[in-house]
Amino acid sequence: MRKSLLIQTFLFFMKKLFSVKYSHLAFNIGMLVLRVAFGLALMANHGYRKLTNFPTMKEKFMNFMNLGSTVSLSLITFAEFFCGFLLILGMFTRLAAIPVLIGMMVAFTMAHGAVFSEGEMPLVFACIAFLLLMVGPGKFSIDGAISK
Repeated sequence: MRKSLLIQTFLFFMKKLFSVKYSHLAFNIGMLVLRVAFGLALMANHGYRKLTNFPTMKEKFMNFMNLGSTVSLSLITFAEFFCGFLLILGMFTRLAAIPVLIGMMVAFTMAHGAVFSEGEMPLVFACIAFLLLMVGPGKFSIDGAISK
């Protein structure tokens, strides 16, 4: 009896594992986890550091499109910190993903020279921002609550 239950449980999970169907609940929970983890990584690991060390970083930051290093640093700080916060909340998600996507593509192609060993993280972040731009925040967000 116990062995039969174990086999049935195993077969149930194997069937789920190879299924191409998904539930809306699983999708929305997945988008919530992705948004919050991505926003926290942007804010805490990147944006906050740039925000608190702004005076020292502005002197040696990349000068993108001859805007000046101060403006370039301001733009990426806005994208990483403030847009990261909006992504966590799920507020103006698609709009907030655009500066992040642009900033990460600039970081990947120009700051890291499109080298995968150094530019791997900006590329992954750009892909996540693109996904959020295309798919949206999911149901468990401020945007999802407003659209009801």
